[in-house]
Amino acid sequence: MNDDSGSAIPNTFSPPYNLFSVTDRPREPLSSTNELDTLLLPHHSVAVAKELTSVARALVSPRGKGIYATDESPDVIEGMLSAASLNGQENLNEEEKKDRRRKWREAAYGALTNDHISGVILYPETLLDFKLGETLTKKGIILGVRAHGELAPFPASPFEFIVQGLDDLLPKLQAARAAGARFSKWRAPIACTSEALGLPSTVSLEVQAETLAVFASISQQAGLVPIVEPDVEFSADADLYRSVEVHQKAIRMIYTRCLEHGVLLEASLIKPSFPQPGLKHPSRKTITSEEIALATASVIANSVPASVPGVVFLSGGLEPSVAMKYLSGVNALVNKAGPSSPFSRLPPLSFSYGRALQGEAMKHWVRGDTQAMKNAFDNATKGCSDAAKGEY
Repeated sequence: MNDDSGSAIPNTFSPPYNLFSVTDRPREPLSSTNELDTLLLPHHSVAVAKELTSVARALVSPRGKGIYATDESPDVIEGMLSAASLNGQENLNEEEKKDRRRKWREAAYGALTNDHISGVILYPETLLDFKLGETLTKKGIILGVRAHGELAPFPASPFEFIVQGLDDLLPKLQAARAAGARFSKWRAPIACTSEALGLPSTVSLEVQAETLAVFASISQQAGLVPIVEPDVEFSADADLYRSVEVHQKAIRMIYTRCLEHGVLLEASLIKPSFPQPGLKHPSRKTITSEEIALATASVIANSVPASVPGVVFLSGGLEPSVAMKYLSGVNALVNKAGPSSPFSRLPPLSFSYGRALQGEAMKHWVRGDTQAMKNAFDNATKGCSDAAKGEY
């Protein structure tokens, strides 16, 4: 999607491009909202709602396009670059590390095409300091920004975490929009154990749902499409049924709170994890991609409102081939679903992958083989695109 609204992008000192803005002009007639396929609430700006819904739909269409997540923090991306290098140990100072991060991002974005990628999530440093957004927008790729801050232990449960960053979020997102961003993403980690071990706690789910809903409303206030990311971890002893239960409970709570905060769901996306057994559960070794697909489709059908225009799954540290098989499996279910099946009514199911897209490419880049890096990106994006159509 080409961003042709550059001349209208406000700077950080201009009035916020606000979905919830109240103007002095009379409210537009209901007929003016017909193209949105929804009845806007009185506090919603029609013009902003039209842009936000258009962006949300463009991120998941046409079928097979998805998002490249490049929002790792500096420490995380440095660890990945060091691990991919030949010697694995480098004595770089902070300026050299920052320069390497910039060069990697430049190379990665330069290698991308918009054949299979609709949007890219950037870390604020990449968008605001390195100013690399234009490399992507010139290719018709939509810019997004990581909104969430760092994690802090939950006071009542040391194995669960609070996500920081809401206090000063609005001006940060307004600055991101001024720099070209049109969507944002907030990740909320959710623990998942067997019922006997008792995680997640109810209070942590409530806090994460409230945090994601507040983020989504602030994002729309700043003129950005919010992507809520409930990341249910799989390191413990939960079986598949327990994972499904936790996914459904968390997602339902998120949307309940989003509606209470006035979030326009038609102008939002969700980035969930795949329900799956934990690494410590015996069934982890025997679970099939077909079982994961059925569980995933059931979670989406039972918990994501029909007004949400798309789902973009996270890979969550899965091996690239596994992440693609899981995505392809759930889309294959959609492909063969009959008209009476709830799976036939699911929104587009696509990807928002990071390591699954860039892992091989990064290995080639640190070795100086830029052509192999580009080939690796082409293969990975094509594989993800095929998976999003159920053809991997």
